[in-house]
This record gives sequence, C-alpha cells and structure tokens, in this order.
Amino acid sequence: MVKFYENSFSYDYSFPAVTLAYFLRYPNPYSTHVLSTDVIDRHIDPKTQRLHTVRLHLKRSKLPSAVLKLLPKSILGATSNDSSQAYILERSVVDVNEGWMETESQNLEWTGVLSVVERQVYQRPLGLAAMTGDDNINSPPSPRTWDFPQDERTDVTTTVTFHSRLGQSRFLHHRHKPTSPDSDPLPRKSLFQSWSTSSIQRSIEIIGVRRTRDQLSKSKEGMKIVLERLREGGLVGVLEGMRRDREGSGAFAGSGGHVRNGGTWKRVWKDGRGEQGQQHAAADDHQD
Repeated sequence: MVKFYENSFSYDYSFPAVTLAYFLRYPNPYSTHVLSTDVIDRHIDPKTQRLHTVRLHLKRSKLPSAVLKLLPKSILGATSNDSSQAYILERSVVDVNEGWMETESQNLEWTGVLSVVERQVYQRPLGLAAMTGDDNINSPPSPRTWDFPQDERTDVTTTVTFHSRLGQSRFLHHRHKPTSPDSDPLPRKSLFQSWSTSSIQRSIEIIGVRRTRDQLSKSKEGMKIVLERLREGGLVGVLEGMRRDREGSGAFAGSGGHVRNGGTWKRVWKDGRGEQGQQHAAADDHQD
C-alpha cells in the first residue's frame, strides 16, 4: 500500500534567492533536529550547464507514541528517550537559464518500516518573462539578482510518497521458497494475521503523512528566515545567522567540522553499509 501527499505554495522571492537559500538552509531555528550535513558530490554538466548536487543529512527525530505502540524500540533503533537518528540522501538539479530546480530526498534507514521519498520542484513562474519585459519567453532570461527579491516569486510543488513494507519480506521468502511434493504445506495465514499486517502498514503510512505535513510547514518557515537574512544582510547576514543557530543548538556539524574534513559520510554513502560502514569509516579516520 502506498500513500501520497502533495502541496503547492510560493515564496515571494526571486528564483536565485530561493535556490541559494535552499543550500544554506541548515542550520536555522526550525532545523534543530538536523545534526550534520555534507556535500557528497557536486558538478556542472558541461552539456546542459545544470548544477547537480548530492548531499547527506543526519537528522534526529522524536518517535511518535503511536509508532512506539505498534513496533518495539529495538526495530526502530530508538534510544531511552524515544528518539532516533536517520540519514537522508538528497539529490538536486538546478537549471539557472530555464529557471527551475528539482530535488529528491529519501531516508536510507528503516526503509522496511517506512520508505519516504520527497520530491520538490522549484520554478520561476512561466509568465515572468512577459512581466519583466523580455520580448521572447524562450530567450535567455535577463540578469537578475537576489538583492531585489520583491520583484519576483518562486513556485514550489512538493510530492511525498510513503510506502511501508513491514512484514512483506517474510511473505516473499515463503512465496519463492521451493517446495517438494512430500513437504508439509505452509501454514495458511489467518484472517487476523493478514488484517494485522496491513493495518500496521496503513497506520504507519498515515502517521508518516501527518508528520510530513508538520515538517514541511516548519521547513517553509525555516526557509523564510534564511531568505529574510539574505535580503537584510546578504551572504554575510546568512552566515552570521547560521553561526548563531549553530552555537545555540550545539549539535550541527556541517561546515568546517570533522564531518567534512574526515570524509566519513562520503565513504558511508558510497559503501552503502549503514551503521557497519560508519564504524569501518570511523576506524579508517582514526588510523589516518
């Protein structure tokens, strides 16, 4: 069973300002749950001139009481205070000439419990060329700067997909297991057991939709703060705000810390070994 959530809104800022704020949005007062972030890869496609970026975020979240009632803490990796940490892989593509950015974020852990894929499209309004005096809408856009964001706006469409596979691995294992004529038939799953698995999956997906709705609202408010700092003080204002937020939370390790210099997250992401990969990568750093 799969659930979807979609939302559309607009920022009253120019497309260059919004895309810049997107990459500078951590930390902010609404992102205290983000522990670290690191750029894994970044390059410009020589043919399309589009900027491709891959980042890895480590986030902490308080597990909903409803989830704790459905699943034991050992499965969720929860600590004594019912909190959990997860890595989020983020991919983005920016086309400055055409005025759009596409992003995709997905959790790398606990995907068997709930896989969440968030896709966002940031776009300069299609009719902007006519409003700004461009003669041809297909012609390259005239130079714009984030110094005057009130002249433009940026539309954002968010689509989130939720899919819980809890209990499916056991079913698939029995489904593909070869059987001989003399072997005993597999016990038939009772109606209650089937109902229980599907109900838990559906409940987890509904909880994911509710949490995502709240998190997207906070994410939007955090972006607004970064955009306001950009308008009031430029890049210096944004960096100063990031410094205050980092000192206030005492947890963020995104710029200049050992996370970037050590390259641990980069090796973890490439190896794809989860916690085991982290331990090996940390050991390699220690030996260096």
